Amino acid sequence: MQPNLIYLDYNATTPCDPAVVDSMLPWFYQNPGNAASKSHPFGWKAKEAVDQARNQLASLLQVDDAEIVFTSGATESDNLALKGVFEMYGRKGKHIITVKTEHKAVLDPADHIEKRGGTVTYLNVNSQGLIDLNELENAIRPDTVLVSVMWANNETGVIQPVKEIGAICDKHGVLFFSDATQAVGKIPVHPRESGVHLLACSAHKMYGPKGVGALYVRKRQPRVKVTAQLDGGGHENDMRSGTLNVPGIVGFGKAAELSATLMDAEFQKLESLRNHLETQLCEKLEEVWVNGREAPRLAHTSNITFRAADAEALINTFNQQIAVSTGSACSSASLEPSHVLLAMGVAEDKARSTLRFSLGRFTTSTEIEQVIEAVLKGVSKLRELSPLWMLFKEGVDLD
Repeated sequence: MQPNLIYLDYNATTPCDPAVVDSMLPWFYQNPGNAASKSHPFGWKAKEAVDQARNQLASLLQVDDAEIVFTSGATESDNLALKGVFEMYGRKGKHIITVKTEHKAVLDPADHIEKRGGTVTYLNVNSQGLIDLNELENAIRPDTVLVSVMWANNETGVIQPVKEIGAICDKHGVLFFSDATQAVGKIPVHPRESGVHLLACSAHKMYGPKGVGALYVRKRQPRVKVTAQLDGGGHENDMRSGTLNVPGIVGFGKAAELSATLMDAEFQKLESLRNHLETQLCEKLEEVWVNGREAPRLAHTSNITFRAADAEALINTFNQQIAVSTGSACSSASLEPSHVLLAMGVAEDKARSTLRFSLGRFTTSTEIEQVIEAVLKGVSKLRELSPLWMLFKEGVDLD
């Protein structure tokens, strides 16, 4: 990480923990085996390493080792879950339910399913980003095969009522998939006890390497099946063909092991730092809102709107010294305002004046103080030049 640069974009990706890097290094050169090679010790050792990592991740999720399917990342896992269920259970029905605030890695496959003859219901959220459980239950039809609701939102950190959703799905005999990419390793995520049948996660959101993820697929009560989206060898129990990324998987396992140990202490530390950031900005600036503040949230995520302070312009005032974002990294090329905030009822002009601060394992209190100072200066500077702010100060109703 660059010196003097403050990194508060952990929801886009996290730096690898040094212990994760150390665990991976031997698998690049000392142990070069393919985990599918069964005729020599190099292959055996690689398979043992993959098995150990599978156990480490399964232990974090409190599921069976055989229920973990390794992929290239959460996007692939999302696609495998949605498309795989749609194709496997097409005879039962072609209707799925998801939420307007899902990540693009869910919304785009849902769009793909609609183009292939499926029907998708997109649930609304309230001003805090939470779904209405009654709306969910009323949306379930005889031909519904899957409900897809993310565990915690990548832009706001808002945590959905997963257990309640699982109970509704169980009541109606519908499969429940959750993209838990932002939640795994940050809070307890236990799909089996929460009624989740499929779950996606990714190593690089929890201090592991990029390019490796996993899909949990329940094997009992009920046994869930998905149609493979990659063919070519029948790896990962015929659900995901391709040579396994042994170094990445080893790093994923180590990251999961570390998260299990550090999770509680990190939650408390990051919640304290985040609350201080929000309190200072809300107390020292007028017309500032924390989106999703009244909902259960991840401890490290803060989504803040600053009236009359364009987000991109505000970032430019930081002189490239602070890494934050205006929303999801996967949507950063779009000029459109955040679909998550718009779904929450945030006006377009306010959505364009919103920053996401995401803290992490290596964030310090000194860095938070520096960020507070920079944001205060930046917002004040932009407002001095803003006709919109002048109108507001003159008493014009802008809402």
